[in-house]
Amino acid sequence: MQRRIFGQVHLASHRRDNFEEYTPSNIYPSHKSAANDERFDTIQQQISGIAANAARLDAELAQERAKRSDLQASHEALSRELTNAKTQELAQRQELFIASDELSSLRQRHEREISELQADLRRKDRELRELNEDLRMYQSDLERERDTVKGLKATITQQATAQVSLTAQLGALQAEKAAVQVEFDRTSGSKAELALHLERAQKRVVELEQEAREGESIRRKLHNMVQELKGNIRVFVRVRPVLRSDLLPSTLHLSGGSVGAITDGTASPDPEEEARLREEAMARLAFPDKMDHKEIKLSSSNQSVTGQERKEEWQFTFDRVFEPHSSQAEVFEEISQLAQSCTDGYNVCVFAYGQTGSGKSFTMEGGSSSTAAGMIPRAVEQVFRVADELKSKGWRYNMEGQFLEIYNETINDLLGKGEFDKKKHEIKHDAKTGRTTVTDVNVVPLASATQVRTLLALAQGRRTVAATLMNERSSRSHSVFTLRICGENTLTGETCEGSLNLVDLAGSERLEKSGAGGDKDRLKETQNINKSLSALGDVIAALGEKGEGKGDKHIPYRNSKLTYLLQNSLSGNSKTLMFLNLSPLATHLNESLCSLRFATKVNNTTIGTARKQTKPT
Repeated sequence: MQRRIFGQVHLASHRRDNFEEYTPSNIYPSHKSAANDERFDTIQQQISGIAANAARLDAELAQERAKRSDLQASHEALSRELTNAKTQELAQRQELFIASDELSSLRQRHEREISELQADLRRKDRELRELNEDLRMYQSDLERERDTVKGLKATITQQATAQVSLTAQLGALQAEKAAVQVEFDRTSGSKAELALHLERAQKRVVELEQEAREGESIRRKLHNMVQELKGNIRVFVRVRPVLRSDLLPSTLHLSGGSVGAITDGTASPDPEEEARLREEAMARLAFPDKMDHKEIKLSSSNQSVTGQERKEEWQFTFDRVFEPHSSQAEVFEEISQLAQSCTDGYNVCVFAYGQTGSGKSFTMEGGSSSTAAGMIPRAVEQVFRVADELKSKGWRYNMEGQFLEIYNETINDLLGKGEFDKKKHEIKHDAKTGRTTVTDVNVVPLASATQVRTLLALAQGRRTVAATLMNERSSRSHSVFTLRICGENTLTGETCEGSLNLVDLAGSERLEKSGAGGDKDRLKETQNINKSLSALGDVIAALGEKGEGKGDKHIPYRNSKLTYLLQNSLSGNSKTLMFLNLSPLATHLNESLCSLRFATKVNNTTIGTARKQTKPT
């Protein structure tokens, strides 16, 4: 642009010089000089304008140059900044590459940690499932334990009433506790002194509990001594619980499913329904004596011919009454000292009486488990245990046992081999020693209680049983287990000879209820059972009349093999106890009343005081 401007100025100057050479006076005539002057002025003005523009352009050019210098400076600065930026970008890229490597390594490590955590999580899940399973098992165990605790609490509640004898002592302890509490409130700062008082009170409670246990043991011993001095036959009554099989007649009106559930044992009926059926089937029994447990009361209500309700009640008192919830251990605890007397040289007889299906065999022989063991195995175990304890005092004992049954007035040896032999077994009594023996029977030397349990199992398998309408497995014979003990004290030279007779009588029954009338064998069995039990009643009645001082009353022991075998046990040479087993069912109320009346006669019968038997030297 500057070059174009300079060129225009130079051209104008050149034209002016040439114009002066061609003046009007030289070229044109004079009339044209005025016009030329005007043109010259105009041109001159244009040249001045051009020169001004040139000056202005020079100034603008100078400004543009200054701007170009600034732009060049800015460009150089931007170039330097760009260089620095590229350097920083390279550094940042290098750092980015390093960071990318680190991120990659972190990602790999994170993935490894995630894998480990996932494996750990799976392991934790597995452990959690195992813990949940353990928790479920523990909860199930806890529920069972809670049920056990509930049962124990119920038992404790029932047995709590038997602690009335401790009421006065507990009242004293409560007063002492109240005094200690007052002292504690008054002297709260003396913690050590209060702790000492508490320790003394706890020791006192332990001492009182021990005294209570010892007092109960002494009470039982004194009661036994009183009964022995009175010379009466002791009678214990035991009421069995209502069994599920007892509910079958009551469920005939229900749906078939309920009956089948009870019959085949594949399912259980509804608990509420079963409880209702049990309550309906059970007779009205009450046990008023909550302290000594010696009374039983039966009641019934029916309508007379006129339609009026008639209520009847019967109350009986015996030496001990066991309620349906009583265990085998509780029952044996009451006869343990009596059974132990045979090691002291006494003859002991315990026999179970009651209608068929009342629980006699269970009481005497028991079940297969240790908690269900009956009086026979428990008594034998105690005799062996006592004999072992007396070894330290110089006593040595020899024991032997036999197991008989009286079936249709015939004596069978339950410990014999093979079929029952055809030998005629005879009962012999020794008037001098009071010993009863049976001829031609196996008498087995006994070395341990385990051996006795084996013999009991053998005898149970050989004993005569049959099904009747009243009992699915009814004993059709009387069984007699005899344990003879001969003892000698090597230190003092004292000797003794005792025996333990444990008798399981066949159940009394009526022909129309047992259904035995339609079977010739069952009919004969029932007749012989009732005959022998009737003979036992006659002997008890005769003993009662003799005890009332009615002279030399004849005692018909020989009317039955059973009474003749138990002669020494009923005539005063033995400590005798009768177990009366009762059915709790309302349908058996009449039989239960007959049994209770008979047991009352037995309990009032005086047979004399048992004498200690010593071996002749």
